[in-house]
Amino acid sequence: MEELLDGLNESQQQAVVSTEGYIRVIAGAGSGKTRALTNRYAFIVNELGVDPSNMLSVTFTNKAANEMKRRVKKLVDGEQDTGFITTYHGFCVRVLREDIHRLFYPKNFIILDVEDQKILLREIFEDMNLKMNDKTFKRILDKIGMLKGNTHYVQQMILRGAMPDADDSGDLDSQIIQRYLKKQKRVYGLDFDDLLNFTFVLFEQYKEVLEKWQERLYYIQVDEFQDSSLKQFELVKMLAAQHGNLFVVGDPDQTIYEWRGADPKYMVEFDSYFKDAETIFLNRNYRSTPEILSLGNSLIQKNYFRVDKDMITENPSGVKVVHYHGKDENEEAKWVVQQIQEIVSRDGAEWKNIAIMYRANYLSRFIEQELIRENIDYTIFGGFKFFDRKEIKDALAHLRMIAVADDLSFSRIINVPKRQIGKKRMQFLRAKAEEEGLSLYDALKKYVDHERLLRTGAQSFIDAIESLKERQAELSVSELLQEAMQHTGYEAYMREDGDQERLDNLTELLHSIVQYEQSLGEDILLDEYLQMISLYTDDDRDNQKDSVKLMTIHTAKGLEFPYVFVVGMTENVLPNVRALRQRKERALEEERRLAYVAVTRAERELYLTESEGFQNGGQRKYPSRFIFEVNEDLYERIGQIDEALLEEAKEYIRASHHEKPIGIGDSYAKNTRVRHPVFGAGTIQEIDDKKNTYLVFFDQLKAPRPISRNFKKLEKLEE
Repeated sequence: MEELLDGLNESQQQAVVSTEGYIRVIAGAGSGKTRALTNRYAFIVNELGVDPSNMLSVTFTNKAANEMKRRVKKLVDGEQDTGFITTYHGFCVRVLREDIHRLFYPKNFIILDVEDQKILLREIFEDMNLKMNDKTFKRILDKIGMLKGNTHYVQQMILRGAMPDADDSGDLDSQIIQRYLKKQKRVYGLDFDDLLNFTFVLFEQYKEVLEKWQERLYYIQVDEFQDSSLKQFELVKMLAAQHGNLFVVGDPDQTIYEWRGADPKYMVEFDSYFKDAETIFLNRNYRSTPEILSLGNSLIQKNYFRVDKDMITENPSGVKVVHYHGKDENEEAKWVVQQIQEIVSRDGAEWKNIAIMYRANYLSRFIEQELIRENIDYTIFGGFKFFDRKEIKDALAHLRMIAVADDLSFSRIINVPKRQIGKKRMQFLRAKAEEEGLSLYDALKKYVDHERLLRTGAQSFIDAIESLKERQAELSVSELLQEAMQHTGYEAYMREDGDQERLDNLTELLHSIVQYEQSLGEDILLDEYLQMISLYTDDDRDNQKDSVKLMTIHTAKGLEFPYVFVVGMTENVLPNVRALRQRKERALEEERRLAYVAVTRAERELYLTESEGFQNGGQRKYPSRFIFEVNEDLYERIGQIDEALLEEAKEYIRASHHEKPIGIGDSYAKNTRVRHPVFGAGTIQEIDDKKNTYLVFFDQLKAPRPISRNFKKLEKLEE
């Protein structure tokens, strides 16, 4: 027992030995929660004598589960089964492998990932003779996700025998979704939503199965509990009901996945769900300097929906946090890279000690270019290098087709978007090209009227490329790219695919070419541009371990680095304008939590950078409101911000700033009668906490209206 408590502070020790009842641990960034969790697990096994098969320990990623298993095996007998250290979905798979036969599914059901889902949809589109642009996969998958928000659909999937044919009288989306469910059933495939939903249905319909699992699991502990969704919360609540031992760890200030269903209220209001709950605070930070911690505390205190805590540290004092303001993003990138070089020469730091973080992937482009220019190795965590991304490679292949029409570029894009030139037709073209010593593109031009190429999009592709070749001399590289994307149908194809990040990346590529042309002050030839850009695409440094790490803030969660640069801290980027439009006040709080996560990744030095200029939509760039929210004494500013720009920025933020959400006690309840100055009297039907709105059915209108909870002119009608 001494071994398990050795080196832990008082709060961590309390967490380790608190085994009975409902316990909430508010564990701030860098507070050693993983050690507390693993030692508690070992304490229950070693000191209480409980078998690991009677404990469920839930983490949010397989990587975290594997790391916890590795640590636990060192503390307990390595031969013991730690299979119940798993994710929510991993646990559901365990349940279903044992008991899904009751729902007339085989135990060897397959688990579908997004690519598998798309393969099923492709088959359906072909069966129904639909073109890709009739209905986009992403939109259909979103609708399927909405359908699977509850468990109703499971009933038709678990009926014995084949599912009935799709009802052709419904709208097209409904027909596609019905066929999708039928195909899923035929292959006995379950996607991630199904794993939870089938488990719930199994527990609802077979009480003895639920009781078996409740009886088996004496102790349940959940890591990163602030990221739990309603279903995940309901699952652990249900499983813990018999023995009443539920231990949850997390930090509401680090909830950054609300957009995919996480809800911090289960953590924040844990004691209202479980009346006798005990709360333990792990608020001693072992990671960061007092300077970094003070800035993080100052930022996150602006959030309304949280459990109040101030992180403290006994770490020695360090340097002040730096806010750098550049005149443009090239200056910003140059400054960041100069600082990195200085850190390495001054402190003898390794490249891998340095991380550069950003809100969205496309922001890596200007940093990558500067790192390459200075010959500094870098690795992108959880993503591809900007110039290695599929859509960027595709776009550059279009330019290469105009310049040289090489076989690699041809093979890459001839069937993107689909032109009915698949494997067999490509084999035909390759054979002809080889026989006659032609390039694939020349072979296509020569044999475009051959019977093997009839009813394909070959001619329209040739027409697009040839017209651009003819106009190559009169158009700039950026204009050529725009025209190529439009005339070949690639841009329309990307829009139909519905992946906004890919579109952002294409816009960023175009933006970078325009900037390059402007900085050069003269027209650049297409060949010269392609030669220059090949430095970015041909240089693969991902295998270099000692390299600067680049990543989105979402990817950075759970990681830590001695030196952290948060770049592109621009209003409308962080906080993200699309998130604010969609989810209003709740999004602003989540974006602030995202900034807090970025700040608290840093151990020794933290740099926040942004620059002037214009965003892709033409909007002037202003420093992020999160920089202004922090007490100015907590950082040093490098780079002069013009007074007029500063005032303009603050005025812009004031105009777009959402008020603090109304406290729960101040808002009107469901079914309250209210009066609106224009719509008159009505009744509140629903309350949307995420959007902070009431859905009000007004007596004079035929349909309800969403009204902001901050709208002060909505008055309660006295009964």
